[in-house]
Amino acid sequence: MNKILILAGGYSNEREISLITAKSVVKELKKNRKYKLLLIEPDGNFVKKLRKFAPNLVLNLLHGRYGEDGYIQSILESEKIKYTHSGVISSSLAIDKEISKRIFIKNNILTPLYFKFSFKNNFDIKNIIKKIDKNLRFPVVLKPINEGSSVGVYISNRKNFNKNLKKLEKFKEILIEKYIPGREIQAAILGNKKLGIIELKPKRKFYDYKAKYSANAKTEHIIPVNLSKKNFNKVNSIALKAHKILKCRGVSRSDFRFYKNKFYLLELNTQPGMTSLSLVPEIARYKKISFIQLIEEIINDASINK
Repeated sequence: MNKILILAGGYSNEREISLITAKSVVKELKKNRKYKLLLIEPDGNFVKKLRKFAPNLVLNLLHGRYGEDGYIQSILESEKIKYTHSGVISSSLAIDKEISKRIFIKNNILTPLYFKFSFKNNFDIKNIIKKIDKNLRFPVVLKPINEGSSVGVYISNRKNFNKNLKKLEKFKEILIEKYIPGREIQAAILGNKKLGIIELKPKRKFYDYKAKYSANAKTEHIIPVNLSKKNFNKVNSIALKAHKILKCRGVSRSDFRFYKNKFYLLELNTQPGMTSLSLVPEIARYKKISFIQLIEEIINDASINK
């Protein structure tokens, strides 16, 4: 019997989503009696429970900091346990929006212009606005450097910039990024292969936390996506290139803006959600890959690569 320890919950702002993901995954895996499952959170007794259960592998369903930033991966590495999704370095690079953008730029992947801003020092709001006017122009996107699920992301114009900036002081460092209008397109990679793409039309300003996880958000999911064959292949290829550059494993999802016939890579997610509203399972369904098949692909990838 295959013993699988499922890690979910955690300490990040995405704890609730992680638990919902785990609930969906456990429900599917329980249908197959070949799995013996244990669902736990990474608390103070985590390693003790891990050693006692002695799983064949860990299905990592944590989101955000401590879960997809290399932290929990380093613990699992030290315990010599196989685990799903990306490794220590890949996870830490992908979740750091500044470092990953530098890597994308170095590898000729188009990404919005930006600069890093630190709250450590006293700052002059007028000077920041001058820098935006010179380098980016309004509107801009304010986002924490290492959060997921669009936590703490604000599209800001000149009028509300100061107000939104103050909301993010708890993060210490953020990115101020040029806002790219246009279509929101997401591309999924599974086991170093192109899984497919989906387009989103949120009723909100952009595909933020509420748009992602609220059933009432009424975000329109469009699949198949209305793109030329050339652009369809292009966005899939960029997603695969980013996945490989960061040396990701298992599944990843890259978020794009498509504007004036160009794809701008916003970020790459090494542990995309697997809830009923999540995009990767939806893309997989369109490709005739069931939810349980998708989960088992991720599990098998961990077995092969570790």
